[in-house]
Amino acid sequence: MELRLLVTFEKVATVLSFTRAAAELSYAQSSVTSQIRALETSLGAELFDRLGSRIRLTEAGERLLPYARQIIELTEEARAAVTEPQEPSGTLTVGTMESLTSYRLPPLLEFFHHRHPKVRLALRTTIGDETRQALRQGTYDVGFLMEEETEHPGLQTAVLAVEPLALVAAPGHALAGAPVATADLTGRSLLATEPGCAYRDLFERELSALEPVDFMEFGTIEATKRAAAAGLGIALLPEVTVAAELAEGSLVRLAWQAPFTLRTQLAWRSGKRLPAHARLFVEQARRLVSEQG
Repeated sequence: MELRLLVTFEKVATVLSFTRAAAELSYAQSSVTSQIRALETSLGAELFDRLGSRIRLTEAGERLLPYARQIIELTEEARAAVTEPQEPSGTLTVGTMESLTSYRLPPLLEFFHHRHPKVRLALRTTIGDETRQALRQGTYDVGFLMEEETEHPGLQTAVLAVEPLALVAAPGHALAGAPVATADLTGRSLLATEPGCAYRDLFERELSALEPVDFMEFGTIEATKRAAAAGLGIALLPEVTVAAELAEGSLVRLAWQAPFTLRTQLAWRSGKRLPAHARLFVEQARRLVSEQG
């Protein structure tokens, strides 16, 4: 089994497409097809079922995949141990989310831009399940999560900070200035970002125990903040994203305490040895996010 054949197999098995695998590996599609056939011949087993334009792993392919990934990662680890440069370099694909990219990551991005210009950060905006799946498949090298849980199957995580939440509304809202219970939120106009955000989903779970919830969705945090400031309703958002509006008075914080706690985390695939530039990223993310408080 040649390493290049295993690399091609792992990529096809991850994306389940010969065409996409060829594009990501910078091969002609015919080359990918011939490499998979060569690997199947050497093993004496078919690795993929061809179902018209779709493919899926056979049982033999399913058994081979974890071994292929281990071999590839051990090879990368061996190469790095011998050739890793003193100055970190390379591309790091990072899964992130709007709230972190805009409000937590600028100091981290600035650090790498000025101190380590040979490290290229490729940011990909996804949330929750999408980020975790991309990490397990190897599409992302590391990914930020804002979750209640800190244990994720198949992933290693570093908890960077507890992420405070703020329930906000326009000044003069009927609930402003007095303690707010969850029951006080029933029948109110509620604003939210897209489904999949952990804080939105947990907020919905809490409220739906009292009555069905119907959010007015705005997609992005910025749009949700503007809607709240315009008096369209109440929104639960990470405190860091509304700090400026609370300070200037365009939003007020309602005295409701969330019964759940979110933690900002950095995650990567279990068993994967991070290269020097990825280890540096994790180290600096821990330092800079903790300094933000």
